[in-house]
Amino acid sequence: MLLETQNLGYTYPSSKREILREINVCFEPGEIVALVGDNGCGKTTLTKLLVGILKPSTGRVCLAGNDITIMSLAEIGRQIAYVFQNPSQQIFCSTVEEEIAYGLKNMGLPQEEIESRTSYYLDYFELSSYRQTFPQSLSQGEKQRLMLAVVLAMHPRYVILDEPTTGLDIYRCKLLGDYLLRIKEDGYGVIFVSHQAKFIETYADKVMRIEDGRVTED
Repeated sequence: MLLETQNLGYTYPSSKREILREINVCFEPGEIVALVGDNGCGKTTLTKLLVGILKPSTGRVCLAGNDITIMSLAEIGRQIAYVFQNPSQQIFCSTVEEEIAYGLKNMGLPQEEIESRTSYYLDYFELSSYRQTFPQSLSQGEKQRLMLAVVLAMHPRYVILDEPTTGLDIYRCKLLGDYLLRIKEDGYGVIFVSHQAKFIETYADKVMRIEDGRVTED
């Protein structure tokens, strides 16, 4: 299921400057793509366009050939998951287990399937010992792993992370990168925004640079 943009452009309503213009890029399942560029160049704007949080000023974002503007945010979210720079903003349940199960319940899955997926992704991200822990008490890295567990439990096709290395030390950056490689190997497409050159060099298959509103591949 290919995620792509076609002549995509965006101008913020409060500004006349077109921050993105004529963006034509493709994101493949099973690859890790880094979005790079100076602050304010439009990296996060592009990710928000990819998940339908923002609507294009021109052009379109397509998933499997279909314009995502015809889809609801919930429908998009089941195919293209988004993890914010501060994962605390996405956490609202009382326990780690409930956090993962919440989205699965909203999908209407049978209880047995909910329990199976919850346990699987607790193990996958080494969070089983935190099953009954209050999520906001977790460390930054653990919260990030929790949000990855939450979104992957819903089996999307793509996962987008905005500045995922913010607040992580060297060890936790490596841990995150190793998880991204595992996610990639499981067939998911991964897109992340970052300024950390070493992390990008180590884990990205492809680097897309945004400059003067356009994208080039390094």
